[in-house]
Amino acid sequence: MRKYVKILPLAALFFAFSASADVELKDNSEILGKWKVYAEAQKLDGEQKSLTMEWDFKADGILKQTATDSVGRTKEMKIDIKYFVENGDIKKQTKLGQEKYESCNVVEKDGSKMILKCQFMYYFLTKI
Repeated sequence: MRKYVKILPLAALFFAFSASADVELKDNSEILGKWKVYAEAQKLDGEQKSLTMEWDFKADGILKQTATDSVGRTKEMKIDIKYFVENGDIKKQTKLGQEKYESCNVVEKDGSKMILKCQFMYYFLTKI
């Protein structure tokens, strides 16, 4: 009996740290507007690569993406893709013209800052 009493608090502590702390969005009203995507990384605490990109979440389910090429070859690229909020996550179109979507979890949202975990990358955003 004493072994169980000692193990129980350790098990509770393990589950508390392993539980997901993702933010669940109720609907798209929590993300509407323009966001500056200033960095991306393969891991949450990994090395961040700087980006010059803007995401504008529209109420009609369109995500307007504007990227600026830092090398200057293409200057600016604009793409409109579909998105929606489902089960607390952002589902955004992976390829223009195809109905294939990737799920992006909101890892952290604090005022004007937000971190998204998409399929292969973490994106770090600030509200404009």
